[in-house]
Amino acid sequence: MKLTTWICCTLLIFYGLCASVFALSGFNLLLFFCAGNTVIYRSLLSLAGVAALWLLYWLLAFRPTKYVS
Repeated sequence: MKLTTWICCTLLIFYGLCASVFALSGFNLLLFFCAGNTVIYRSLLSLAGVAALWLLYWLLAFRPTKYVS
C-alpha cells in the first residue's frame, strides 16, 4: 500500500515536470520520451489519471492529515 502510494506520487511529479516544460517552452517532453508513439503517450497519460485517482482514494480513506494542526 505504501509502495503504491510512493509510485503514484512519483509518477504525478514526473507528469507535472513534463507539463511545466511543455507550458514554458512548447517542447513536449513526455512525447519525446515516448519516441513520438501516440499509443504509448496516451497510455502514459491514462496512467496519470489512475495515479491521481489512487492518491484521492488514499487521502480520503486513510486521512494522513487528520492529526496535523
